[in-house]
Amino acid sequence: MTLTAQEQTRHAVRGYHEARFRGDAAGAAAHLGEPFHFQSPFISSGDRTGHLATLPGFVSIVTGVDLISELYGEAEATLVYDVHTATPAGTQRTAEHFRLENGKIVSIMLVFDAAPWQSMTAHIKP
Repeated sequence: MTLTAQEQTRHAVRGYHEARFRGDAAGAAAHLGEPFHFQSPFISSGDRTGHLATLPGFVSIVTGVDLISELYGEAEATLVYDVHTATPAGTQRTAEHFRLENGKIVSIMLVFDAAPWQSMTAHIKP
């Protein structure tokens, strides 16, 4: 069975998302391409290694994730979800936009309200 481009996008993005929130860096990395770029209100990274280096610390504060919406195109996707954290920030509504090339994620832009995290910035930046 041959997957359509949209199905390949869904497979890569959901595979990354699920591996990431399990704390499985190798599983998440399997869905990332080269070159790769990540950007969030606090952190940006120009490679997979730098991006995934922050994963253990992030996952250690996550207590749950509720997926709200998934939108998939041929070479892009957007997920909207709530991240429940064991921090003063509590639950964080998050949007994540992905761009893909050849079935691999080459960029991720994470969008969320950074205000609840301001008091914790010293612990966030690598």
